[in-house]
Amino acid sequence: MPSARALLDRVHDVVERARTVTDHPVLTHLARAGLVAYGAMHLLIGYLAVRMAWRLRGADADQTGALQLVADGPGGRVLLWAIGLGMLSLAVWQAGEVLLWWRGLLDRAHRLRTAVVCTKCLAKAAVYGVLGVTALLFAVGLEYEADERLQELTDETLLIPGGAALVVAVAFGVIAVGVYTLVRGFTGGFMRDIDLPAAPDRWEPLIEGMGRVGYVAKGVAFGLVGVLLWRAAASSDVTTATGLDGAMTAIAGVRAGPWLLTAIAIGFAAFGVYALARARYPDRDPSS
Repeated sequence: MPSARALLDRVHDVVERARTVTDHPVLTHLARAGLVAYGAMHLLIGYLAVRMAWRLRGADADQTGALQLVADGPGGRVLLWAIGLGMLSLAVWQAGEVLLWWRGLLDRAHRLRTAVVCTKCLAKAAVYGVLGVTALLFAVGLEYEADERLQELTDETLLIPGGAALVVAVAFGVIAVGVYTLVRGFTGGFMRDIDLPAAPDRWEPLIEGMGRVGYVAKGVAFGLVGVLLWRAAASSDVTTATGLDGAMTAIAGVRAGPWLLTAIAIGFAAFGVYALARARYPDRDPSS
């Protein structure tokens, strides 16, 4: 087995070098800028949701709506480039955590836990990466509506054999993400993303409170997105597959909808504040 050992050592050396790159101070600062952008985006979504709740029309209450708001403001194009590059740096920084855990995949006793941790890291990195690419598309003038694109993808998927089952599977996946987000909010598990030793003790209760409210609001919204997507598959009516903005619209349409949507908007704004705190005291390890 010497050759296998030598190969493993070589892989380890490559991983360690890559890890060094993802730990570079420049990338860390860029990732923190990405977290600031992520927080600001949630503050804007909260603002747009409040406008929707009280029938003050504006951009869609979702990520693309927030980016459109930035694009329409002073220096919007420059800000979009900064947001896009910051979010992509954040994606690389977050994905780099997998490089710390990969050896656990070789250990049968820790393989499952390691796989869960790595999946969390890569899922977060994917979200940040998609938002970064979207911001860059807006920066070069290639705007698009996320809800319309989701409807197109759903419609195209329903036309293929087994497409309805695939859409249902995705819908349940989104609902699972919503439930997981709710659980993180109720349990406070999100505080593992904060470097608690670096954060002043007096700020920890505020950060935790903002995070709890924010994660619960996001969990409700994402769960509703999954339900609407499931309805689209069950009824073959793709108009219900409208993403986050569609979920906000559905909330606004029920009795006491304006107040409920205002509460969700406050939750998204609270998450934005939590993300800003995470930018100040970041910890990318979800299992520390």
